[in-house]
Amino acid sequence: MQALAEFAPLLAFIVTYYLRGLYAATAVLMLAMLLLIAVDWLRLKRVPPLHALSTVLVLVFGTATLLLHNRQFIQWKPTVFFWLASIAFLGSFWIGRETLTQRFLGAAFGARLHLSDALWRRLNGWWTAFYAALGALNLVVAHYASERAWVNFKVFGLTLLTLAFVTLQMVWLNGRADVLRPQS
Repeated sequence: MQALAEFAPLLAFIVTYYLRGLYAATAVLMLAMLLLIAVDWLRLKRVPPLHALSTVLVLVFGTATLLLHNRQFIQWKPTVFFWLASIAFLGSFWIGRETLTQRFLGAAFGARLHLSDALWRRLNGWWTAFYAALGALNLVVAHYASERAWVNFKVFGLTLLTLAFVTLQMVWLNGRADVLRPQS
């Protein structure tokens, strides 16, 4: 259910884009993000930080896009989000007891996952570099490709790249006998 709710704004964006264009899709995305955090609040009694950040960025860049009638602002939003995430992963090397990767993957795997500090730091470095690269790639596509190509890249390309990256990490972790402990 939560995964469906997370993809709903993206789905609303792409459907509206194909029916009405980028500016209507931007407005729908802004509303969908507000609905997402409302659903988060109703279901969880809190708003996950990444949803809050993404919503703020969509509202800021979406408003600029609509008021200035300039598509570049909404096209920059993914880059800003990814680069802020990259900075957060980088900062977690020095801030807090655990890196962000350790907090996220540790929660996903529970007590089954046992990594050395060096491996956690390596994984965190991969996430830092991955988000930095995604942000840069989004800028390249936004600048050099057509609007339609960028929209498809944003919705499908960035999503598939992220899923592939996470899947590769899971496969790598599952293949390491020294990392996973059997569940009791």
